[in-house]
Amino acid sequence: QVQLVESGGGLVQAGGSLRLSCAASGRTFSGYAMGWFRQAPGKEREFVAAINWSASRTYYPDSVKGRFTISRDSDKNTVYLQMNNLKPEDTAVYYCAQERTAVQLRAAPKSWGQGTQVTVYS
Repeated sequence: QVQLVESGGGLVQAGGSLRLSCAASGRTFSGYAMGWFRQAPGKEREFVAAINWSASRTYYPDSVKGRFTISRDSDKNTVYLQMNNLKPEDTAVYYCAQERTAVQLRAAPKSWGQGTQVTVYS
């Protein structure tokens, strides 16, 4: 069982930046893929980013590619999402997730955090 705790959300003007953090505890961190999803009001949860266990590969949808960067620090059991050039359409609750592989994570992760709100205003 893993516990995932997100932080770093907030209110930011369009064009600004935020860095989200997700601290993992309770299970080995380094052997698992980590990722981020988001859910806006009235919309389905959407995949945002993933990183494999060795940090050798990252994955992004076109909607955030070039603006968001996922990274991980195994010493701190933490995964980060650096979000630059934010847009109002990035407004959502952002969730951290963990799965055995990045493929499994993108499909249906079993472990989720509680979410952190990101609001981008124009």
